[in-house]
Amino acid sequence: MVLVTESKISISVFFPCHNEEGAIETLTRQTLEVLSSISDDFEVIIVNDGSTDNTAQIADTLARDNPRIRVVHHPHNLGYGGALQSGFRAATKEWVFYTDGDGQFDINELPGLLDLTEKFDIITCYRINRRESWLRKFNGWAWGRLVCFVFNFKLRDIDCAFKLYRREIFDRIQMKSMGALIDTEILARAQRAGFTMTQRGVTHLPRTTGQQSGAKLKVILRAFKELFKLRRDILSDSPK
Repeated sequence: MVLVTESKISISVFFPCHNEEGAIETLTRQTLEVLSSISDDFEVIIVNDGSTDNTAQIADTLARDNPRIRVVHHPHNLGYGGALQSGFRAATKEWVFYTDGDGQFDINELPGLLDLTEKFDIITCYRINRRESWLRKFNGWAWGRLVCFVFNFKLRDIDCAFKLYRREIFDRIQMKSMGALIDTEILARAQRAGFTMTQRGVTHLPRTTGQQSGAKLKVILRAFKELFKLRRDILSDSPK
C-alpha cells in the first residue's frame, strides 16, 4: 500500500449498493483503514439503492458507530445511474472515489492512484483480468468499442467501477442517466468540459455474494437506446 504522508488528500468515497448485505460491512471497514492511512479529511458514503435485504440496516449501524460514515437511502431502486448520481452529489471533499458495494475490487489499490491526481482530473481504471463469464466479457468489450467510437475515447474499460474524480467536475456537468449509461455520460461530459483523464489497471476479484444485474437484456437495450441520444445532447451543449 502507498502511504501519502506529506500532502494528504481530501476525499469522499462512496459505494452504490443494491442488496449487498454480504459484502458492505467488510468493504466499509477495509475502506476506513485505507483512508486513515492516506488522509485526515475523508468520508465514506453508502448509497442504499432500494435494497430489499439487510443492506439498509447494516449501513445504518455502521453510520451510528462512526461519524465519518453517512448513508443515503433510496426508498425504491432507482438504478445504477441514480445511485451514482446520489453518491456524487452527496460528496463534500475535494476528490470523490467510488467502487461498487459487491467487493469485486480491492480498496487497497486506491492509494496507488493518488500520484496521478497531480496531473489529471479523472483517473478511470480498467480491469486487468475480468473475473466474469465469457458472455459478460464479450458484451463489455463490444459496448466499450462502440462507446469509444461514438465519443472518441481512448479508454480500455468504460464501466470499470473504480474511478477517482475531482469533485468540482460535478458542479459543472449535468448527470441525467439513471441506468448503465452513467459512466459514459460522466466521462463524455467531463471531456467536453475540458477535464483531463488517464487510466490505470486494477485487480478484478470474483463475486462471492449477491447477484449481478448489469447483463439483463432490458438494461442493455436501454443503454443502447440512450447512447446516441446522449451524443446529440452533449454535442448540442457548448463547453462550459
